[in-house]
Amino acid sequence: MTQMIATNRIKAVIGTGITGLSVARFLAQQQQAFVLLDTRTAPPNLEKIKAEFPQIQLELGELNLNTLLLCDEIIVSPGISVETPALAAAKKAGIPIVGDIEIFVRFAKAPIVAITGSNAKSTVTTLVGEMAAHSGINVAVGGNLGTPALELLNDDVELYVMELSSFQLETVTKLNAKVATILNISADHLDRYADMRAYILAKLRVYFGAEYIVVNRNDVLTHPPLAAGVKPIYFGGNADFGSFGLLRENGEDYLAKNLTPLMPARELKISGKHNVDNALAALALGNAAGISMTAMLETLKTFRGLPHRCEFVAAKNGVEFYNDSKGTNIGATIAAIAGLSRSPAKLIVILGGEGKGQDFTELNPVLQNNLCRLVLIGRDASVIAQAVGKLAHIEFASSMQDAVNKSFAQAEPGDAVLLSPACASFDMFKNYEDRGEQFCSTVMKLSEAS
Repeated sequence: MTQMIATNRIKAVIGTGITGLSVARFLAQQQQAFVLLDTRTAPPNLEKIKAEFPQIQLELGELNLNTLLLCDEIIVSPGISVETPALAAAKKAGIPIVGDIEIFVRFAKAPIVAITGSNAKSTVTTLVGEMAAHSGINVAVGGNLGTPALELLNDDVELYVMELSSFQLETVTKLNAKVATILNISADHLDRYADMRAYILAKLRVYFGAEYIVVNRNDVLTHPPLAAGVKPIYFGGNADFGSFGLLRENGEDYLAKNLTPLMPARELKISGKHNVDNALAALALGNAAGISMTAMLETLKTFRGLPHRCEFVAAKNGVEFYNDSKGTNIGATIAAIAGLSRSPAKLIVILGGEGKGQDFTELNPVLQNNLCRLVLIGRDASVIAQAVGKLAHIEFASSMQDAVNKSFAQAEPGDAVLLSPACASFDMFKNYEDRGEQFCSTVMKLSEAS
């Protein structure tokens, strides 16, 4: 093993996944000495890292506290909890622990639009990025979505639009965004956080140092503490002064700024009531960031959303199929069900997977208010059934093909089938993309009655 470079300016990079690799490359470009560590004995990108950084010390397996104590800063990947014993001990010893976003903020010269939330952050991040590009702004989009933050750094960039997870925000001191938002908050990652309060506090860090704050009017958990000292811009609900909301005129709903109608809601290409809120959030963020209103409205009329996020798949025998495989928590599934509800027709929902310690009784209100049937799959299917069985007709399925077939068998023209699992996918699938692709593939193979 190569000996650690004798200098008092050594960084420890924890994690060799996509984020860790981007940090290593950035530090190498900065000619900064560093050591790489990963808690896994066979981590991803191992051969790539050995080839790119043959002289860098690499430690695999349980984190070595002695190594960490020789460093002046620890840069931890978001997938690794800062409560890991060695990291907690290093922090107690006075070693700063940061993430790639904190490093990014130190070097980024353009304004930042920072977007977090339990759900819809990828959709809104992509949408704001397309709005900026359409208005002629040299925009860079990434973070938790797509390109890692440090790979976006470029002096030519005029605006950064960043999706940020709670894990990334844990290690941010002051983001100093031009505009920041928490789109919504619902129970998620409770297998990592001690409780909801800890999860919410991580999300709230997105507001630290922000010039403008965009707040969900209908979700009090997204509201900043009074000490933030920044007047919020609201989105959602009915239009009002200082907000982006819905305005009823001439018998139809309009997206509006303050009390000025901007465009009919029916002209949105993204489906579901929850996507109206996503459009309003994007308008509020883009307006605060200085994006042309004309360009934003034109983008809304063409943007069709992202794969696996309430994506329309096909209609078979008058039954519509929607793929919301990215719905990996209860909040996402509640939004999808409410957004696609079609009373008096039925909504058949495919649910299940790894529940991440969530309380599935939180689904009960939306099931009670909508005519739903459930087809359950995966490891925690029985847990979901026990939580909601009194409010919905339930069937169990052994595979995605079985789930789609059973859903189609009980559907009638005008009904819809929604894959929105409210769970992680790793018990049955490679990832949520694999789960969604299997759903779409099975739907497309369904035969229609003549």
